[in-house]
Amino acid sequence: MLVVGLNFRAPITAVPPVLPDVAAGLGMSSVEAGLLTGVPILCFALFAPVASWIIGRIGPYRAMTIAVGGVLAGTLLRSAATGAAGVWIAVTGTAVIGVAITIGNVAAPVIVTHDFARRAAVATGLYTASMNLGSVFTTTLTVPLAAWLGWQAALAAWSVLAVVALVWWAWVIRGGQGSDGGRGSGGGPDGGRPVPRRGARATVGSRATDRVLRRPITWVLAVAFVGQSFSYFAVTGVLPELLGDRIGFTPAEAGMAASLFQGLAILGSLVLPATSALRLPIGVASAVVTASWLSLPLGLLFAPGWWALWCSLAGFAQGGNFAVIFTLVAQRAGSPVAARRMAATIQSCGYVIAFTGPSVMFAVHDAAGGWSAPLSLILAVLVVMGGMLTLATLPRPPRT
Repeated sequence: MLVVGLNFRAPITAVPPVLPDVAAGLGMSSVEAGLLTGVPILCFALFAPVASWIIGRIGPYRAMTIAVGGVLAGTLLRSAATGAAGVWIAVTGTAVIGVAITIGNVAAPVIVTHDFARRAAVATGLYTASMNLGSVFTTTLTVPLAAWLGWQAALAAWSVLAVVALVWWAWVIRGGQGSDGGRGSGGGPDGGRPVPRRGARATVGSRATDRVLRRPITWVLAVAFVGQSFSYFAVTGVLPELLGDRIGFTPAEAGMAASLFQGLAILGSLVLPATSALRLPIGVASAVVTASWLSLPLGLLFAPGWWALWCSLAGFAQGGNFAVIFTLVAQRAGSPVAARRMAATIQSCGYVIAFTGPSVMFAVHDAAGGWSAPLSLILAVLVVMGGMLTLATLPRPPRT
């Protein structure tokens, strides 16, 4: 799972450091290039229900194989784009990456719920850390690779991660455990229970969906994830250019500086295992990561010279917050079926807004003529997110 996780942010975070080169090579404006960055996120939103259905049909292990293979295919296709005519090739390849990662995003909580039910916080934290480690690799090294090989080859180089993960995952699930969604359980694709008759299966699935959609916790976490995902992808998309404008960094320096935002997420992903070991409530972890997230827009607005601290704190926060939200999914869902449907619902809501993040930030920047307005927007979004997480982590939440 950790090796697989390396591939589920890396293809997205590889683009922003070389976004000016991509835009110039494909004849795109900055807003259009921002949309290219947002295509995978739109796929996360639109394809999550389909991904949930696929996982229900073939099991989460086979679905994860498809996810990693899709990342590999999309990365190679996107890297083949060149010239103005290559825009659609780049968009198609990016969409394939987005669809593949969506399947992986929905499958991961199901696997955690089934295989690590008693260690959901630890498993989710480590998995999130691995995703952010992949982001560190691409954010830090894509610009030097592009200077050496060109941006197409630099983006294609990260397909190596997918090849390694695909081979390793296929070896891990050998013996057929991917065929039924459980480790040799002989059960169904949703985590070890027998598969009912087709008509009964449809009825059970419909009822499970209805129960998930009627639970207030689903929608509280959905709003929280809107704030988390919009802020993460907005900051990821603009941070290299923002630091270049406000601090005066070169593109290579800005890419290295922005890697703090990705890299410290690894530490943030471990906040849940730490609080679990100390037997602290998850609300403590949530409060810490929310406060750390808020430091980025506030710090860059009022003390930009301390950019390294703000990027580090926000990086810690975005890794920890992702883990907080999906640990709550694993803890509150009640079953692998409910976890799959709740994760799909939350991700659909979050990503349908989040895909606009980079383009909205660039549009607000162009309209306002600076970065103060975009940073204020991120601040407002994070305040709402913090309020929803406070509600979701109350010691005695309302009956759901």
